[in-house]
Amino acid sequence: MSEDRVRLSHEGPIAIITNDNPAKHNAFDDAMDLRLFEILAEIRNDPRTRAVIWRAEGKSFSSGRDVSQIGRLQLEMSHHQLMTRGHRGIQQIFDLDVPIFVAHQGWSIGGTFQRALLCDVRIAAEGARFMLPELGHGVIADTGGVAVLFQMCGHGVVSDMVLTGRPLSAEEALRYGVVSRVVPADQLDATVLEMAQKVAAIAPISVKLARRVIRNLHEPAIRTSMHDELLMQTVINKSEDFGELKKAREESREASFPGVWVAPPRPRDPRERS
Repeated sequence: MSEDRVRLSHEGPIAIITNDNPAKHNAFDDAMDLRLFEILAEIRNDPRTRAVIWRAEGKSFSSGRDVSQIGRLQLEMSHHQLMTRGHRGIQQIFDLDVPIFVAHQGWSIGGTFQRALLCDVRIAAEGARFMLPELGHGVIADTGGVAVLFQMCGHGVVSDMVLTGRPLSAEEALRYGVVSRVVPADQLDATVLEMAQKVAAIAPISVKLARRVIRNLHEPAIRTSMHDELLMQTVINKSEDFGELKKAREESREASFPGVWVAPPRPRDPRERS
């Protein structure tokens, strides 16, 4: 049951979201996505909540998406509709009046890492690692995280992570501002809880408005980036390259990419002669 693999609990005014699929390093499937979106809606509509913790059981925060599902979901909707649903679901983070503190241990990969980047504060256990491996699976990062990383790390680092898929260590993540603290693994949950409790004790209107000031500085760029990702990922899903990648994997052979992409026509410059 997805309810068991993504759980919502409460400790006083603090809502706690727990990834609980440790056998797969908390890889998310479609049912878990939907449960996460339901939980965010519950939190948004609960006036008792003053802060949120997002944590995980097991060795990793999340290994991202179950790669066996990429391009193979059998749903009664188009890929574009599926992505739109996902964007609307996770963008509920922007509509919350309370901050989300994310506790990272082990691996934080792909879409779940990007979702964590949309949250307010990230804390890492020593030895935590972060990665965006989407290009190796024939797709692109499409959950807004690239925009956040660009704001934090700059063009060079985000290009390295996106294009080569290289992991970012906890120490590097701290240096670039991806996480605000690195703590011993056995102190991770206690540290995040203490931070959330401190915020929960502050006047909620002050927290809400302070959070809004901060988010107004970067949220428009994230929404614009997510719109671009939606369009580009839809093109990729229909491309010959992606079709070849899926076929090659099914046949256990190396892919031979056509590399063909027909760009949309360039608007005619009125200064050009006919």
